[in-house]
Amino acid sequence: MSARFTRRRSEPILTLINVVFLLLAFFLVAGTLAARPPADLQLVALPEGARAPEPGRVALSAQGDILWPEGVADASAFIAQLPPEAGGVARILPDRAAPAPALVALARDLSAAGAQGIRLVAERGEAP
Repeated sequence: MSARFTRRRSEPILTLINVVFLLLAFFLVAGTLAARPPADLQLVALPEGARAPEPGRVALSAQGDILWPEGVADASAFIAQLPPEAGGVARILPDRAAPAPALVALARDLSAAGAQGIRLVAERGEAP
């Protein structure tokens, strides 16, 4: 009488757990690599809200100072470094207390530098 060994199949749930764990690790790393806007920047609030900021954004402070991303000094350099997925669209994150003339001047500069479009980014919530 010979002993017969049957091969045991691995649990299919283990594969699912491995995939979920790898996705979790990926999103944790990807989320921490994204550049964050300045901490004291308070975005404009709209009742309908807007989508989360995407690549290709520049901030405008309450004092009217333009806060370019790292390594960018002016509108031309900003447009040149826009990622392909932005589609040539520049996004402005204005502080809710930013002066309107500074916002208009920034939008004109970006448009003159070759921006295909300009979007204002706001946060969801009630307007104050």
